[in-house]
Parts: sequence; C-alpha cells; structure tokens
Amino acid sequence: MPPILNAQSITKQFGAKPLFQNISLTVEEGDRIGLIGPNGAGKSTLLAILAGQVEPDSGELAVRKRARAAYVPQDSRFAPGLSVRQVLEAALAAAHVNESEREGRLRELSGRAGFADLNAEAAALSGGWRKRLAITEALVCEPEVMLLDEPTNHLDLAGIEWLEELLTSSSFAAVTVSHDRYFLESTSSQIVELNRIFADGLFRVKGNFSRFLEEKQAYLESQNRQQESLRNQVRTEIEWLRRGPKARTTKSKARIDTANAMIGQLAEMNARTAVSMVGIDFDASLRKTKRLVEFKDVACDVPSFEDGEDFYGTGLEVSHPSRNNKDAARVGHPSPNILDEKSPNGEKRSRRLFSGLNFILTAGMKVGLVGPNGSGKTTLLRLLRGEIEPAQGSIRRAEALRLVYFSQMRELDESLTLRRALAPEGDGITYQGRPVHVASWAARFLFTSEQLNQPVRNLSGGERARVLIAKLMLEPADVLLLDEPTNDLDIPTLEILEENLLDFPGALVLVTHDRYLLNRVSSTVLGLDGRGHTGRFADYGQWEDWIVGQEAEQNNSGRTLSASSASTVSATSLPPQAGGKKKLSYLEAREFAAIEVRVEVSDARLAAAHERVESPEIATNAAALQEALLELDAAQHENDALYARWAELTEKAE
Repeated sequence: MPPILNAQSITKQFGAKPLFQNISLTVEEGDRIGLIGPNGAGKSTLLAILAGQVEPDSGELAVRKRARAAYVPQDSRFAPGLSVRQVLEAALAAAHVNESEREGRLRELSGRAGFADLNAEAAALSGGWRKRLAITEALVCEPEVMLLDEPTNHLDLAGIEWLEELLTSSSFAAVTVSHDRYFLESTSSQIVELNRIFADGLFRVKGNFSRFLEEKQAYLESQNRQQESLRNQVRTEIEWLRRGPKARTTKSKARIDTANAMIGQLAEMNARTAVSMVGIDFDASLRKTKRLVEFKDVACDVPSFEDGEDFYGTGLEVSHPSRNNKDAARVGHPSPNILDEKSPNGEKRSRRLFSGLNFILTAGMKVGLVGPNGSGKTTLLRLLRGEIEPAQGSIRRAEALRLVYFSQMRELDESLTLRRALAPEGDGITYQGRPVHVASWAARFLFTSEQLNQPVRNLSGGERARVLIAKLMLEPADVLLLDEPTNDLDIPTLEILEENLLDFPGALVLVTHDRYLLNRVSSTVLGLDGRGHTGRFADYGQWEDWIVGQEAEQNNSGRTLSASSASTVSATSLPPQAGGKKKLSYLEAREFAAIEVRVEVSDARLAAAHERVESPEIATNAAALQEALLELDAAQHENDALYARWAELTEKAE
C-alpha cells in the first residue's frame, strides 16, 4: 500500500534565506512521528505543506487516494456565538456523517474530550479547551493521519494526558510538532528533526525520543570525524596548491579540481554544522537572608471570576463581569465553590481557590507549582508578588525582596523595534555591572543585526520568549517567578534554560506543563486540586496520584468537597494509592464518574428506538421504517461503544 503522505524534494523559502531545501518525508500507516527542530527551522511550514495548506516552492506532495488528513494549527479559533455543539455538528455535516449517527458520534467524542456542557460558547473557552475542541473537531472525519502543530502549548497537564492517551490508543497515523520531551517519549514511534546540520536537511529515527537522542549523538560524532578528516585532507591539498603546481598534466589538473571541490565541501559542511546557542544566565542577588516568603494559614478568594481564569470543570475562559459576560461565565457545571457575583441580598460573593496554606520559600528552593486550570496557580504568583492580599492568613516577605516575574501573557509593546525592546535607552545595556552593546546582546539570543530594526510584532512566539528572557536577565533577583516560560521554546533552548535554573542560587517558583522540566528542576512540588486543597509533594507523579485520590474520594462520597472543608496536606498524608501505580488518569477519573449517567441516557434512547421500530404505524410506512431502523442502528452503536468504554474504565479502576 502506498504511503498516506509522500513529500519529495520539498523546498520552501521566505525572503532571501530558505527554510529548508530538497527534503523528503513519507507518512505510512500507523506512523506516530514527532517532528522537532530549532526555532525557525520550518516545522510549522512543513506541517502546513503536508496538510495541503501551503504550497512548496518546489518538490511534490502525493496524497494517497481517498486518504483523509486532519490538520490542527497552533492557534485554535472559533467564530463568536458558536457553541461547542454547533462546532461539532458543523464538522459532522462537513464530513458527510449519516444524520442518524451524528448525535451518537457527537456525544461520544465530546464525552471522551471531557466537555461538561455542549452549549458553552466555543470562542469563550480557555486556550487549552479550545485546543481540545479543535482536536475533537478534527477527529470527526475519522482521519487516516492527524497533523498537530504544538498541541501541548495550550493544554494543562490533564489535557496533555488526554492527548497522550488519544494518540497512543488510536489507529490513525500522526505527525506532531512538539518540544515536550515526555510527550514525545510516550507518544512517538519515530522522531524526525528538521535541522540544517544534517546532510539531508532532516534526521529520522525509528523509536522513541530516548532512542533518537542516542542515534543523533552517534550521527553527529560520525559527522565530526568525517569533518575532521576532510579538514586534514584540505590542509594537505592547500599546502600542495601553495607550492604552485602547474596544471599541464592531466593528473595535476585533476588533483587541483579535486582540491577545490574538497575546499568547497568543507566550507559547506562548516556552514551547515555551525550551531548558535542562546546565552541564558539569570542574575541573582547576593543577599544572605534564608527565609524569603512565608505563607501562614493563607486563604485566597477571587470575586466572581477573574479575567482569563479557566472555569474549573468546563474550560471556560471568563471575562470580567464589567464586560457583560457573566452569563457566559455561568454556563456549564461549576463547582459548588464557585458563587454568583452577588447573593440574593445584593452582597458581593466570591470563589475560594484554596485555604489553610502554610509554606515557607527559602533561598535556593526550586518549587514547581501545579494544578488544574482555574485552581489558582497564577493567582498564587500574584500573592507572592503582593499584587493581591489573602482573604485569610498572612504573607511575610523578606525586607527589600526582589522578585522577577515572567508572565505567560508575554506582554511586549508590539510597536517597539527589537532594538528598543532589548535596550530601551541608547544602544547598550548593563549586564552584571558590565556595558554590553545591543547588537552583542541580541546575538546572545540568536537575533541578527538585521533584525534589530524590525518591529516586535513580526517575531515568532519563540523569539518573543527570548526577548522577555533577555529583559529578565537584566534584573537581579532573589526570587524568579516563571509562569509557563517554555511555550514556543525549542529543545536546545529548553536545555539551556534548565541548566541555568538549576544553577540559579536564588529561589524559583515555576508554573509549567513541561513535566520533564518540572521533574528535573523542582526540588518541591506545591500542588492545587481546584477544590480548595493544597499539598506539598516530592514530584509531579506524587501530586498526580493525589489528584486521582481526591477524585475517587469525591465520587465515593457522592458529594463535592466544599471550600469550608479545604485543608492543606503533605506528602506523608496521601491516600493509599499515592506512590503506587496510577490506573486511571486525572481525565479518565472524571470520565468514569460521569459515564454511568451517559449510559442511562443511551439505554433510554435505545429503548425508544426499539419501540419506534416495533410501532404498527411505522411498520406499515416504508420510508418511516427505514428512518427508524437507521436511528436504531445509531443508538445501538452508541450504546455498544459506551458499554465498552465503561468496561474498559472499570477494569483500569479495579
């Protein structure tokens, strides 16, 4: 059988410099390809070419006859006013799914994706839930291949687990652009790196990410040996040429031609293998204070809903009530901890994020802050910065504490040029007491001198992140507060960031969905569960087990934990399953809690379909009977799928 996708000798160029030249890539049945490479290598462009969204400058893309490809770009946007149901219904209609089967397919797909309310407005969802919806929308056509561009950038940790399970359990092939190393390790059967350092423009290895790293290291060592051998040969030939040989004989002429060819080959190899690395080095203060921030019995409330807060359990990104979006905020199935803006007597009410938090941040401590969307991670960073005050308890900060904050919103004045963004005044900056010219400072972050006069709005996501890191490095810090710093950064830059954070002598509080970075850098994990509880754990896996235990406890008791009973737990007071093998993921536990109700609804629908087929009025009407039989078939299909899924989840839960 021919490949699903077959790209041969593809070249794409923007401006004077080509992104890639004459590269070839095939996608076969069952391939799960992780596509990686440095920022600017052209990964997103290559993916768009494979999806048929962008035409290559040269080369050819062949798509197997009748093969269906689904493409999910980085930015998932939906028209205002459309509900989740309407988005999926439009996708089902576009995929020409039989009308009688659409409702069953819609409920199955949305249930697996974790959508609690199909009437929620798609455009009002948070970035992570919009990404889930975009992926679910793409699944409607039952594709042979899925093309996903940075899907983990907007997903929280539970969302990443959902996507991992989807990719590993599905039969379709997948090509995924990602820099999340744990995600690549668990979901990829092949890794392809798009990088000019490779002779063919890309390097493909069958196996997971660990296997790829081994093969790449061996390849680069072999290439270095070849380069060194060629360098020695060229040195010998140059010495011979300097003696002024006369090209009178055929032998001499051939050797001169060979020498020139070798010089050209070495120059091309040197240019191709020259690698620039980002110079990240956060500047720490030299203060001797041990205790930097102390939380004592801290509780935090948020009035109604904060801008951008993810609506726990629905994925809604809620706007401030002053923008008349209160109704949008209330759709879905909120936790009982979420209260209307005003009570019946007109008093302002609030939502409790957590309470009873006791925590001391000391110099040198590396804290990973984790929790579901809307559980209060960014709000806790605001408490640390002193932007807001706690509802209860106290926060004590060391005198003249210097905090440096990296916001996930990536706030940059887009009207500025890169020069002014890096050096607001003059043509230089002062770093660690030394003057540095702006061109040299820009080069440290892989910007060319030609880019200095370009506006910031033209920069990619990874380039913007590097600008912000460059600005933060100019501020000596006692505490680094980093809110999702890894989005859009390539793997080499992530590795440099990791090393610098490990070497940073001050305190660090890190919010990230990159589990590899979290586990490598964090010495302590401070976890939130979204229901008012907090806990301190040794690593991310221990927090994840605790979350599953919280879900199981809630399901067994038949009630939701209220804010008034919120407490702080430690790793020593975890439920029995902590530290053991996790059987149900966080998202699966939520699906398991709701699936019995879905089965009951499906049973009722199936019974009604049977009654309709057996009705005498229907039996004597051929057209109505045909329609009723189709409805019965769709109801039976949905019912069988739900029972199979129920059995699967039950087996994992036992």
